[in-house]
Amino acid sequence: MKNFDVAIDGPSGAGKSSLARRCAAELGLLYVDTGAIYRTVGLAARRLGLDCKDEQAVAALLPELEIGMGYENGEQRMFLNGEDVSREIRMPEISMCASDVSAHAVVRDFLMEMQRKLARENMVIMDGRDIGTVVLPDAKLKIYLTASAEARAERRMKELLAKGVETGFDEVLQDILRRDEQDMNREVAPLRQAEDAVRVDTTELDFDQSFELLCSIIRQRMEEEA
Repeated sequence: MKNFDVAIDGPSGAGKSSLARRCAAELGLLYVDTGAIYRTVGLAARRLGLDCKDEQAVAALLPELEIGMGYENGEQRMFLNGEDVSREIRMPEISMCASDVSAHAVVRDFLMEMQRKLARENMVIMDGRDIGTVVLPDAKLKIYLTASAEARAERRMKELLAKGVETGFDEVLQDILRRDEQDMNREVAPLRQAEDAVRVDTTELDFDQSFELLCSIIRQRMEEEA
């Protein structure tokens, strides 16, 4: 099979990244976390003290950015002007910055070709907010991965604590709810389920159950396309 791409969309904290990463490793596909790319732009803007909602200010920053991606032990690493910022972009305060900058058409256009090029040249699992609706509208398989806000907050908190980032449940839940509101109501490429996407709700599933379900859906489509 020369080309096979999986587009996974869904709200913040749905487990898209961790599940897509593990499924990619299991199925021999390249994992692309597009949210990490937007987080890197948000981090750059925040470091300069910019208002991430100011499209003109963010647009002026873009030509100065060198955003790179690499893989270490199968895990995607993000580089900002040569610096590995993979851990820093996961801080809670960067989440809203990422949401703010991703609402700007100029930022989405700037990063669009990077994402599409990866899909053209590799067999990928790509996750984000508008992969199946905008970035890869012709993807072989589209999945909308979701869970309740409370379940997503609990998972995100555990993920952050495991990385040594101290935070509380209420803080993470409020961040999740704010992110949902902004992502679903932004003018440019709002978060929504593509008409031909398979909806997967993992509220009542643990990670291993979610992984098995997702892999089975992807494996079945790969067999159909082979």
